[in-house]
Amino acid sequence: MFIDEIWLEVKGGRGGDGAVSFRREKYVPRGGPDGGDGGAGGSVYLWADPSRHSFLDLRYRRHLKADKGMPGRGQNKNGRSGKDLLVPVPVGTLVKDEKGRPLADLTKPGQRVCVAAGGRGGRGNARFASARRQAPRLAEKGEPGEERRIYLELKLIAQVGLVGFPNAGKSSLLARISSARPRVASYPFTTVTPNLGVVETEDGGSFVAADLPGLIEGAHRGAGLGHRFLRHVERNLLLLLVIDLSPEADPQPEEAYRQLLKELSLYSEKLIRYPRVVAGNKMDLPGAAENFESLRRVVEDNVALFPISAATGSGVSRLTRHLAAEVAHLSAREAAQPDAPVIKAEAGLKPAGPLFSVEKEGDVFVVRGKRIEAILARTDLNNEESLWRFQAYCRRCGLEKKLEEMGIADGDTVRIGKEEFNYYGQTVRE
Repeated sequence: MFIDEIWLEVKGGRGGDGAVSFRREKYVPRGGPDGGDGGAGGSVYLWADPSRHSFLDLRYRRHLKADKGMPGRGQNKNGRSGKDLLVPVPVGTLVKDEKGRPLADLTKPGQRVCVAAGGRGGRGNARFASARRQAPRLAEKGEPGEERRIYLELKLIAQVGLVGFPNAGKSSLLARISSARPRVASYPFTTVTPNLGVVETEDGGSFVAADLPGLIEGAHRGAGLGHRFLRHVERNLLLLLVIDLSPEADPQPEEAYRQLLKELSLYSEKLIRYPRVVAGNKMDLPGAAENFESLRRVVEDNVALFPISAATGSGVSRLTRHLAAEVAHLSAREAAQPDAPVIKAEAGLKPAGPLFSVEKEGDVFVVRGKRIEAILARTDLNNEESLWRFQAYCRRCGLEKKLEEMGIADGDTVRIGKEEFNYYGQTVRE
């Protein structure tokens, strides 16, 4: 089964909690705090694996979660970090967030992108010792890992894409020029998923060809296999338009050529500018020679046209030599161009903006802000010293002043993240 699009829920591992511990040993009068830090949570990475060709192995793994970090311990022992989760995906995978914004484009083998970062480990009480606070009894909790829903879309990468109407002979041609064995039958839409084949030329060269599902009129609007087909055309260096020259061909060769160009241009203007070669297939049938001459009259002068028969092999060697030469030329030209910038997934997780924002929803003052929510997540609300420390931060960052400007009164509710507090104006212990 070929699966070329999928939704995934990804979550980084939670960081381990810091430890509250004091050194107590015989004959050691000045032990002091020795609580270790928690380990960082593991992150979820996607990496481009050349051995993968679809998202079939992810079909029943829609929820991906990395390992959590281990808590710290006494004697300044830090917790072990959680293991990263590496998820192999096919080369050519486009990663988008829930709103459709691109996060990364994995076009080269081995490329890796972090789609859900693990949470930081909490600091142990040994990290809070100072001249003023020699016996701190607070430690941080580990941060929760990032959680998001992502969309993966596969755009098949091949050097030559075989494009044509159903039953034009694309699968037969791929079987003739490579070791691929796509399904071949006499009825339309035999090919419903792309097939890849490596074509080796007589001089030792090679290129990858893709037999793509048949195109019909209206494909740019989703008719037939529609966008599922046209998506894979975008990643090819060269398009090979295969035209049926048989007397029963529907549409006729000249009309078939016009419709193919029209559907490609209506889907994306850049596709019509792709280098292309035209192959008139089924030359072994009666009447095909006359149809080939009709096709020649509509094909542009700068586009190479080859008469072939995928069934008998006539003209196929000449076609493959030309394709190999074109692929070598185009590959050299592509390599000379600078690489397009890849959008990092991490950039989408750290939006720029103010430190926090406050809105009043009914009788509740709702505080939003990535940093203040992260600090609250690391705060142990059951520990008095930790709670005092968080309150001191709220005063230093200006949150308390902002709430007072908005008219907050004692007893009003303040919501930060998932936690709710009752506000009481009082002196905060530093």
